[in-house]
Amino acid sequence: MNRYVQANSSSAASVDEITGHRRLRRNRKADWTRRMVQENRLTVDDLIWPIFLIPGHNRRERIEAMPGVERLTVDQAVKEARRAADLGIPALATFPNIALDLRDDIGSNSLAADNLINEATRTIKKAVPEIGIITDVALDPFTSHGHDGILKDGRILNDETVAQISAAAVVQADAGADIIAPSDMMDGRIGAIRRALDSAGHHDVGIMSYATKFASAFYGPYREAIGTGGLLKGDKRTYYIDPANSDEAVREAALDVEEGADMLMVKPGLPYLDIVQRLKDTFAMPTYAYQVSGEYAMIRAAAANGWIDGEMVMMESLLAFKRAGCDGILTYFAPEVAERLART
Repeated sequence: MNRYVQANSSSAASVDEITGHRRLRRNRKADWTRRMVQENRLTVDDLIWPIFLIPGHNRRERIEAMPGVERLTVDQAVKEARRAADLGIPALATFPNIALDLRDDIGSNSLAADNLINEATRTIKKAVPEIGIITDVALDPFTSHGHDGILKDGRILNDETVAQISAAAVVQADAGADIIAPSDMMDGRIGAIRRALDSAGHHDVGIMSYATKFASAFYGPYREAIGTGGLLKGDKRTYYIDPANSDEAVREAALDVEEGADMLMVKPGLPYLDIVQRLKDTFAMPTYAYQVSGEYAMIRAAAANGWIDGEMVMMESLLAFKRAGCDGILTYFAPEVAERLART
């Protein structure tokens, strides 16, 4: 045996001695073996598509900070709802950008039966009844100050806000919303909304709690999308969770479970996968994450500059949510992902 064969034989023997003949690369050798042992899969059933609404007719507005995302009038939202249903996307989450003259200190337009979000719900459900509609009752799209609750003397009033969003939840359910997803982070809101819905006969309307919404810097493009970026006075750290706190996030979720939440959500998404895993492991409930506007914008921007393969990173980022334990993801990539999945 020549010196080269001896050296390589010795090397192979030493690897087998170290690994005990366990070579994990055997399962990676071909596409079919990789598919056969894949632990997590992303499907169209995992996708919830957030869309932005504007008043008017037959209009679409680009959102500069979110390339590829547009604000839609209700008639255009119906077209996108049909597209989503045809792609197999289970649900839309709707967010309104209402006229500034309809916004006030208490967000009173949130209670109007004919407001933009309720108009969209009724119209979409009539045209595309098979798609789910998830609505938010937080007051930030309706207030003149951009906060999620009622502001008085520089403070967000918890109980007064809870009373108003509970009433708004009933109005949204009356319009046909399938799931109420409160993102305001007021204490006691889940129990109050559940009681209000049940008292109004909406026993089948679910609650997807934004159980752990963090005081994050990743929301910037969203605030542009709903027109609150220039309105916000102060910040939201008195009611959103500190990004440093994971135990507090679990306690927040536990309260929401106790109060009757049907599903839990973590927001933002990728920076908080540890929270997703903790909630799923702790409560074994349907658990979701919101891949927020800042996450979306970073992927789009890096792809536009040629720094990453945008499509590959898009898919990898969503698979990470599944690996962490998510049952679904709210993502602006939803239609693009659904189209890609349909091709594979």
